[in-house]
This record gives sequence, C-alpha cells and structure tokens, in this order.
Amino acid sequence: MSNNVTLIGNLVEDPELRFTPSGVPMAKIRLAVNRRWRDQAGEWQEDTSYFGGTVWRDQAETVAESLQKGMRVIVTGRLEQRSWETQEGDKRSIVEIAIDEVGPSLRWATANVTRTARSGGAGGGGGYGGGGSNTPPPPAPVARDDYGPDEAPF
Repeated sequence: MSNNVTLIGNLVEDPELRFTPSGVPMAKIRLAVNRRWRDQAGEWQEDTSYFGGTVWRDQAETVAESLQKGMRVIVTGRLEQRSWETQEGDKRSIVEIAIDEVGPSLRWATANVTRTARSGGAGGGGGYGGGGSNTPPPPAPVARDDYGPDEAPF
C-alpha cells in the first residue's frame, strides 16, 4: 500500500526555514488546496483544505529562497501522521507531508529555472550520487520536539 500524494495549491505563508541542532536545514510550508465543482442544481460549490509539509536539506534552502506566500506550487511526497500529548494531557494528532519534490505550477505563471550546484561531491550522470538513479537518499531521522507544549507543528 502506497501513501504517495501530489498536491497543487497556493502557499498560505512564506516557507519557514529552520535548522536542526546539528545544522540540517528544513523548511516548513503550508498550502491551501481549492476544489470547485457544480452541485446537482448546477450551482458552483467550493471547498478549501489546508496541508503542511517539510522539505529537508539543500532543497529546503532553495524552497525558502525561491517560493513566497501566494505562489501556486506542486508538491509530491508521503503522508505521515504524528501524535503527541500536551502538558495538560490533551492528545493531538496531525497528518503532514514528507515532501520529496516541490516546485512552482506553470498553469497561470512563468518561471525561470536556475540549476543549483549539488553538495556531496559525487560525480557522474544526472542523478543523485552519479549512479544514474534520480531517487534522492532518504533524510536521516531528526528529532522533531521543537514545538511548544500547546503548539501544533503547523
């Protein structure tokens, strides 16, 4: 069973760039996904859902530099659920996107793409590590306990 998702929506706020205690960059984004349809009476209906996700490493810094509130983006990744308990004993839960790829939507916009230099020093063909694979290495596990006791991650 796969939990991969692709979402297209507008950024609700500028990406928030942070660094873990060990210096690994991470960027949090929130997007609004609008759905519009005609009901049985032929009237237009609209609904908006909000999703949050995290981008890691070099891509996090690029996202923070390149994307701004209001931009329409395409996000692909995996759904992850986290649960925690507040200091008052209330149980909280959230579903987030572990983002693999993010970029601007070109449906109603144009973009100028500039290739960034990759870190890691591996040479070779157009993939990660030069082995011809376009699949990035998975991010290392990072503790995510930097939220306040009553603060949801997004």
